Amino acid sequence: MTTTSLLAPFTRRPPRRLSADQRQALRRRRQMWALNIVSVVGGVGLWWVLSVSGFRLPTPPETLRAFALLWEDGTFLSDLGASLTRVLTGFSLGTLLAIPAGFLMGWYWFARGMIEPWVQFFRTVPPLAIIPLAIVLMGIGEQPKIFVIFLAAFLSCVVSTYQGVISVDNTLINAARVLGAGDGRIFLKVVVPASTPFILVGMRVGLGAAWATVVAAELIAAQQGLGYRMQQAQVYYDLPTIFVSLVAIGVLGLVMDRTLLLIEHKLTGWQERR
Repeated sequence: MTTTSLLAPFTRRPPRRLSADQRQALRRRRQMWALNIVSVVGGVGLWWVLSVSGFRLPTPPETLRAFALLWEDGTFLSDLGASLTRVLTGFSLGTLLAIPAGFLMGWYWFARGMIEPWVQFFRTVPPLAIIPLAIVLMGIGEQPKIFVIFLAAFLSCVVSTYQGVISVDNTLINAARVLGAGDGRIFLKVVVPASTPFILVGMRVGLGAAWATVVAAELIAAQQGLGYRMQQAQVYYDLPTIFVSLVAIGVLGLVMDRTLLLIEHKLTGWQERR
């Protein structure tokens, strides 16, 4: 064995050269991050200006002090945990049921005829309008809150999944049939990958609906949660505490949305983007 072969595992490989498209994508990503930072700093600055210009808004330092007090006594973490648990549970259940239901609606005309009328019916009824009925039927525990979150996430994701299935190019399906693929293989190898971008978009929309619904549910019947804390702060005109909950919801929603966006980029790298 030669010396070169012995030292091969320890030698540094030359860096992989990026193509022009990869360099442009990397540069665009860095520019986007810079714009995000500028936008956030500008938004906080505008908030500060408005709060000292006569608008009844707490300043960012006042909001930070309220956050520190809620953090010290454990109130913020308990409220955050309660709201996050409800959102994740309802959103997960809604998504897990919406994806197979959307595939069934898009792939089988019989299932579409059976499911679609009910989906369209409940889409016209806001989940917030179902909260009083859910409380009467299920009580004031966690079940009604999780149910309305589940419904909001399900309706957003099932329609997007269904649209993704029916939007698959028939040319791809016919080509797969010509090559001898059966329905099962066509579904797994053609329909599912082509529908994935639609599913992830539906999940992102459903996530926003889940956060909006959990806040409304906690305003009506809850003992913990960010929405409940805002309701209690409203009674005492405690604007900094209200802003703490608002900022927490916005930051959590943004982080979760960016996580789904990252998953979308990983799963749909083959898709052309601007």
